[in-house]
Amino acid sequence: MREDLCYVIKKENHNKEDLFKILEDNPQIRFVSLGGVDLIGHETEEKIPVKVFRDDIELFLHGIAVQTDGSSVYLPEIATLDNAKIDMKSDVEANWFVDYNYENVHLESGRPVGTLKIPCFLYHDGIPVDSRHILKDATGYFEDHMEQLLKDNPEQTKAYGFSPYDIKKVHVTAATELEFWVRTPDSNRELQELTTSQELNEQYWAKTRGAVRTALEDSLLLMELYGMEPEMGHKEVGGVKARLQHDGSFSGIMEQLEIDWKYSTTMQTGDNEIFIKHIIKEIFRANGMDVTFLAKPIPGVAGSGEHTHMGVAVELKSGKRINLFHPYRKHFMSPVGYGALMGILKNYEIMNPFITSSNESFKRLKPGFEAPVCIVTSLGRSVDVPSRNRTILIGLIRDENNPLATRFELRSPNPHTNSFLCMSSMLMAMDDGINHVLKENRDEDSLLEELSKTPEDDGIYLQKGRAYRSEVNVFEDYTDAERDRIFGKVPATVYENIKAFHIYPDKLAILKNGDVFRGSIIESYQSAVLNKWVTEIQHRIMPDLMREIRGYRLLHDPANASDLDISNWLAIRDLRVELMKDSLNRTSMFTQIKEALDKENYDLASQLQKDIYIKMDNLRMLYSLYKKNLLDI
Repeated sequence: MREDLCYVIKKENHNKEDLFKILEDNPQIRFVSLGGVDLIGHETEEKIPVKVFRDDIELFLHGIAVQTDGSSVYLPEIATLDNAKIDMKSDVEANWFVDYNYENVHLESGRPVGTLKIPCFLYHDGIPVDSRHILKDATGYFEDHMEQLLKDNPEQTKAYGFSPYDIKKVHVTAATELEFWVRTPDSNRELQELTTSQELNEQYWAKTRGAVRTALEDSLLLMELYGMEPEMGHKEVGGVKARLQHDGSFSGIMEQLEIDWKYSTTMQTGDNEIFIKHIIKEIFRANGMDVTFLAKPIPGVAGSGEHTHMGVAVELKSGKRINLFHPYRKHFMSPVGYGALMGILKNYEIMNPFITSSNESFKRLKPGFEAPVCIVTSLGRSVDVPSRNRTILIGLIRDENNPLATRFELRSPNPHTNSFLCMSSMLMAMDDGINHVLKENRDEDSLLEELSKTPEDDGIYLQKGRAYRSEVNVFEDYTDAERDRIFGKVPATVYENIKAFHIYPDKLAILKNGDVFRGSIIESYQSAVLNKWVTEIQHRIMPDLMREIRGYRLLHDPANASDLDISNWLAIRDLRVELMKDSLNRTSMFTQIKEALDKENYDLASQLQKDIYIKMDNLRMLYSLYKKNLLDI
């Protein structure tokens, strides 16, 4: 029955005649929902009866379709209480998806009830204020500026084998890889079991079984019906083997999976990702499993990333496409490619707030878990051997047999990263680097030399005091102090991250080129992220840690305890008190961070958050050692 349903309405059908015909042929489509994405990454959702859509179709196609208030979206400093009206305008250039509720059957047709999901833009006082529109502006600015730069530098186009007059359009392509954890509800597995399995690589690319296999296959098949062209689904590094029940089913499921799909335009990539997450959640739920897209749902085990790939090509009037990153002579990449990569590395400090924007995301960025911990790239040990260094921030992906595949892979995003803003900041940083390279007429040799410089070397474009390239394991071949000295000290909290907007005003100006990231957008985003950081610490992180600490109880019998048991417990007791217990003479770390947040002393709160996390890691380690030494629990 699935194959008979309508899944996608493409832009060529976004007209009154075609839409009326599609709705007539698909009476199961009963609702319409406009999907705008605010600055924090939340998508709007509502149920508009399809009759209202038909009656007001001209507004949905050519005007402001729906009005709402600021409580529906998160736009601090913009949608205020005294001026909260938000207008929603359909994006007629994007694919429209039909979201089906397979648990609710339309009686007349016998098909599941569907909701037509229409991506939209959000306007406040006639000005666009949403993440999707920022990406639209960033993509348009980059493509137009890139085309103009090529026309202004005909020696570059000549090297590629075409003239400026041959250019039809510059295209940015993008794709994301989505990692996530699945488990059966109320199922917990021992952390040691998970970490041991990870160290032995027992789950990586292993065969899926039972309900996990069914849900994964069903997700890929449904993605095909939506035209998203899935390329792969497999187990990731995290997880343990499920337990086989007497009836042949599996329990104790705790597995990490990854799903990849084909590249598209930047806008379609963002829309596809949002809808694919919905598909995965619904299908795994229907198969009796929970799904989490948290960056680090289990401490001490691999977190979930969402590596973002980006490439740039020029379309010629002849129809031919040429990858502007791929080298036209024996080198790692072209001057344009070097410029794009160096632009991201130089300006990453003001990109990072849009990529690593939550408390959870910083838990993932730890040495040893294949997540980046510093601003560094890898090209490969030689031009003939492509790099697969998984310890760096951004890597060069290339295939000599497929020039169009040359692209960059940014490894820092996670499933809760707002991909629209991530890609927007990538484009603005790339534009800055390419602009420098073409205007200064720099060649590959000089660019490779600068990209490979030591911290002591001066840079023409890159900063002195920093190195930017490593072909060795960044986790194992450098100490923490060496990494900070060579590649620069990276932020460890949300607050440290957003301070970059004030620390690097020259770099921040790059985001504002072409009026892509307006000052009001930066201020609203900063306010939203700061408020989320404070709220999570006060009402989620601290209460969770308090419950965890209260669970660390004395387990040994004092009459039969060894001196090691007593010593371990005393160390545990002291840490519990230091973290959580106030007295007349001293305040606990938890009280200190609460007071710092109440007084808006965010520098102190940020430092306390780092200190508390270190103490909690020590407490967990001590309690694990304490339990292991007990014969009876």
